[in-house]
Amino acid sequence: MKRNKPLMLMALMVSFAPQMATSAGFVEFETLARLPQPMSNNAVALAVVGDRPRLFSLFGLERGKTWRHVRSSAWMLDTQEKGWRQLPDPPGASGRLAAAAVAAAGSVWVFGGYTVAADGVEVSTPEVYRLDPVSGLAVLATEMPVPVDDAVVMTYRDRYIYLVSGWHDEDNVDLVQVLDTRTLEWSEATPWPGAPVFGHAGGLSRDQMVVCDGVRTETRPGDDKRRFVASKECWLGRIDSEDHRQIAWQPLPVHPGRSRYRMAAAGDGKRWVVFAGGADNPYNYDGIGYDGRPAHASRDVFLFDFDSGSWRQGGALPVASMDHRSLPYFQGWFYLAGGMDDDQALTDFVIRFRVDPTR
Repeated sequence: MKRNKPLMLMALMVSFAPQMATSAGFVEFETLARLPQPMSNNAVALAVVGDRPRLFSLFGLERGKTWRHVRSSAWMLDTQEKGWRQLPDPPGASGRLAAAAVAAAGSVWVFGGYTVAADGVEVSTPEVYRLDPVSGLAVLATEMPVPVDDAVVMTYRDRYIYLVSGWHDEDNVDLVQVLDTRTLEWSEATPWPGAPVFGHAGGLSRDQMVVCDGVRTETRPGDDKRRFVASKECWLGRIDSEDHRQIAWQPLPVHPGRSRYRMAAAGDGKRWVVFAGGADNPYNYDGIGYDGRPAHASRDVFLFDFDSGSWRQGGALPVASMDHRSLPYFQGWFYLAGGMDDDQALTDFVIRFRVDPTR
């Protein structure tokens, strides 16, 4: 029973009051060169070549929003130039959704995703591609022990990449899989302590990560129909400095506002983990909820402040935006590329923004 069968599923949405939210925050924006075409659910990462940041967009969904419009394309933007440059597709890759990308050890690493067949069958893919940010060429580097999509992916010490929870073919998993980019060896870290989820969001700063929300599955007593339920859990994980596989998890108070699906999130490496956008209703890849209601995007920006141990409001995006896979960060700027707007329309919008929760 797959995610693309909403007639068998219902979404349960619950309103929550904000907790521990302080400071109005401030957001400063800059508009960058638009994507060559509207794109959603694309894997986005940023790598620095010399002193110049390059933004990468891989895979994703094009206009039409059916299985025919799932792509394997790859694009790069030198943020000091005017437009995007098309790159070769990853070798042998078919189009996929819910992949994730992150920069580490001088490369861009692209993880998983799922394919969509004409009959609607979705399959989680195991491939991990390593892309050279100078040449733009990608090679198959390794495969995930347990293929996951819609997972949270984070880099630690520019070496270890964590894949937290996510969807594997038929259900969510509680695994925290870790790739050592030096040796290409895999290990398992302390498992995800909450309800396993997909479409969640999170980021890592120094040795601490914060991961929130997403969608869990539920079967009610006396009813064997599986439902997709919005999760309202946030967890803080501290990585042991002596053993990167050991994570001390603890629950956090819920963040401001309602639960969100497919937010963009990232840590600044020092003090914060920032969350932006997301949807108010879990949905299939076309933006229509599993309950048949259209999902609506958010403009909200909020963050967790490690110094104060509290949630803070961070202002608002210039447009409502959802269906994101990541929020690359570089020298004070957070980057958003593509996504869906409040009418579930794909966008070519690319921005970067700063957050100052002290204002």
